[in-house]
Amino acid sequence: MVDETVLLESRALRESVAGRTEALDKVKALSVLPDGLHVTTRMVADYFEVGVEAVKSLVKDHREELQANGYRLLTGPALRSFKDLCGLNPRTRSVGVFSRRAVLNVAMLLRDSVVARQVRAYLLDAERNARPQPVDNVVRARVDIDLAALDDRIARVGAEAASRIIGRTVVPMLNHLVRASGEQHRELVDIRADLDRVERTLREKGPVRTMTAVDAMDRRAFEDHVAGLCRRDGCTLTDTVTDTRTDTGGTGASSTDLLGRTADGRRLVVRCEHSAPDRTVRSGEMREFIGTAKDGHRAEVALLVTTSTVTPAALDLAARHGVTAVHRALLEAWSTGTVLQALR
Repeated sequence: MVDETVLLESRALRESVAGRTEALDKVKALSVLPDGLHVTTRMVADYFEVGVEAVKSLVKDHREELQANGYRLLTGPALRSFKDLCGLNPRTRSVGVFSRRAVLNVAMLLRDSVVARQVRAYLLDAERNARPQPVDNVVRARVDIDLAALDDRIARVGAEAASRIIGRTVVPMLNHLVRASGEQHRELVDIRADLDRVERTLREKGPVRTMTAVDAMDRRAFEDHVAGLCRRDGCTLTDTVTDTRTDTGGTGASSTDLLGRTADGRRLVVRCEHSAPDRTVRSGEMREFIGTAKDGHRAEVALLVTTSTVTPAALDLAARHGVTAVHRALLEAWSTGTVLQALR
């Protein structure tokens, strides 16, 4: 599973999903001009809930890419015709207009927007569920490593065989691509590092955990699993605090806080919450954890690890307070070898 932030770094990956404009409406309704095709800079800013200057700055930095996806700065006769069609202010001297494809392009470039992050997450979920496409050439190389599918294969052929497959085929291919690709160098290096970690986990600890196996754990086993992931990524754990409540918010969830340090010495608090997959972590629960981690333990790195999902409002709250919400999908990636960005 690839983290949504890779879309910020890789133009090739952005190009590969640029046609999936339905992602915009899946996250939030996009208002368009009367022509039914275009959006102004102000409308783009309103959709992503950011200032107009943030959109203008992004256009300045990525004009060529956005123009390739339908962005235009209209002036002169073209602007006059467009103003008549869409009823814009007659005094307007120029106007930037975005096609839906260009708006999606903005979603893949805009860092400080909760809505943009949700669009990127939807794109990558859809990409993971789609049929894998072959790599056409080295310049346009895009490597999709579906760790969930890898986990299923591990279950079938065993840890030793999977390690051999990774070592003899996938890793050499990535080595070649890393050498050949300039634009995607950073992304490929990260993927290769993740594969190295998966292979090392296979060698040292046997098969990685599927979410089915994680769901079947009891609370103590889940705490041990999360603690093991932290140690695998260089963290040192010093204490455990168990919530005296057996039911957080009356929804069937119990939690334990792990205290320690990251590999680079930052204070770490990890909340382990094992609950039903269909349960949802809401804002009140996230707010309570933020208070415990930030005020109670003065955490510099705070992780809320849950086997359930997290509401958009709770994700927004976590992002604003510097907390990483390790929801069900992200937990699966972490369990199969990916290092959390917060622990890198």
